[in-house]
Amino acid sequence: MPLSPNFGERRGGLLPEFIVLHYTAMASCQAAADRLCDPAFEVSAHYLIDYDGTVHPLVAEEARAWHAGAGQWHGLDDMNSRSIGIELANDGLEPFPEPQMAALETLLAGIMARWSIPPQGVIGHSDMAPGRKADPGARFDWQRLARGGLSIWPTPDAAEAPDAASFYDLAQAIGYPDVAPDVLLQAFRLRFRPMAQGPLDLTDLKLAQALAKRVDGSADQA
Repeated sequence: MPLSPNFGERRGGLLPEFIVLHYTAMASCQAAADRLCDPAFEVSAHYLIDYDGTVHPLVAEEARAWHAGAGQWHGLDDMNSRSIGIELANDGLEPFPEPQMAALETLLAGIMARWSIPPQGVIGHSDMAPGRKADPGARFDWQRLARGGLSIWPTPDAAEAPDAASFYDLAQAIGYPDVAPDVLLQAFRLRFRPMAQGPLDLTDLKLAQALAKRVDGSADQA
């Protein structure tokens, strides 16, 4: 598989501090590779993982791949310069197969070690671009990554009655950008409560409280 020509230098001396996970939303891994390696489309990623677990390096980790687009995390922009992008061959509706998840775990462990990226630095495209992006989607197994120390997952404690302002503040402490409350809740639930519906509730608040503690280091990582 060819390397992608769609990359540049990381700006301002920035180094990777996040890993952003995506799904391809295309008919096949080859179709995704063709798109990511086509200069006409000006999109790319550092890695593409096929259904069978084959890992295709497309852009060197030191370079700035064009995968994240507009968005923020912890108030930081130019996420392309701050992150490494991993695309998973998936149409957005199907489960992620075991060989693919196992390959992702191995790849993540290596990247995190090379760049000293902590578990809370592994995020979804939907986290940094709420309302604009939905990948890696509701079928992605974030809890599996957390069990291996490759991401975070909340262990909720007691919480007070849900309050929209408190939830918004907690979500921003976790890293979510400044977006409309309904968009924020939708993005938060896409990752942590994909089956939840309706207005903000106590479970949302408990999860947000637990995550905020993990991010600021006041609790052990999952």
